[in-house]
Amino acid sequence: MRALVFGRSGQVATELARLLPEAVFLGRQAADLTDPAACAAAVAAHPADVVINAAAWTAVDRAEAEEDAATLVNAASPAAIAAACAERGTPFLHVSTDYVFDGSGTAPRRPDDPVGPLGAYGRSKLAGEAGVRAAGGPHAILRTSWVFSAHGANFVKTMLRLSETRDTLGVVADQTGGPTPAADIAAALATMARAFAAGQGVTGTFHFAGAPDVTWADFAREILARAGRAVTVNDIPTAAYPTPAQRPANSRLDCSTLTAAYGIARPDWRAGLDAVLAELGAKA
Repeated sequence: MRALVFGRSGQVATELARLLPEAVFLGRQAADLTDPAACAAAVAAHPADVVINAAAWTAVDRAEAEEDAATLVNAASPAAIAAACAERGTPFLHVSTDYVFDGSGTAPRRPDDPVGPLGAYGRSKLAGEAGVRAAGGPHAILRTSWVFSAHGANFVKTMLRLSETRDTLGVVADQTGGPTPAADIAAALATMARAFAAGQGVTGTFHFAGAPDVTWADFAREILARAGRAVTVNDIPTAAYPTPAQRPANSRLDCSTLTAAYGIARPDWRAGLDAVLAELGAKA
């Protein structure tokens, strides 16, 4: 399978490189997502059986002040890539987010549930989804949540860093979702890519998140316990930790349609956490 991947150093792209070493990976130098035309040209320059977009603007809070820039990266360029793929009949896989929803209620969100992003980041990702669909080619949009790995900036690494200097941490306990190892996202994308390359891909929007669903506070407790850190986690409300961007209170995702279409089940994030801690040398 000839795969072309947009992204090189991000969490998911790093894991994809481990699974698909034969793929062509395009970092910012080769394909700048602030330049949609250049991204489209990259598709033309690298014939592939499937194209995966694992690159994105993920600075959620900064997007509030720089929405135009976030939209360029998260919407205009994916739309251009999708259009270039559609022209060639090349399947396109695109990663999206739980932030396209408003976070209300407690039920897990299905892919066809009404959307309503709370901030600039979510709006930019939702616009990207629309652009991918409008291109009209074979595609799969994979929404995920609470991504973590041994690479880049993420909640697991933040908790480990803070635990080095503090014996008590206040962590938000009124937001719930499924932590998702980047390695499992990469594995899901690889499975979907191979299905498309074999002519068996299913076009549509799908959800993929780790199980079981937890609060950020309970996720923090698990991280610290498995890392052997003697740190007390105190539950705090979202209001006690204000941020420029509003976060969804309910990030639960119903992943059943992905299982039905591709046979991909929700991974147990605790196994992924153990692997990440081991890679970081932080496993108790």
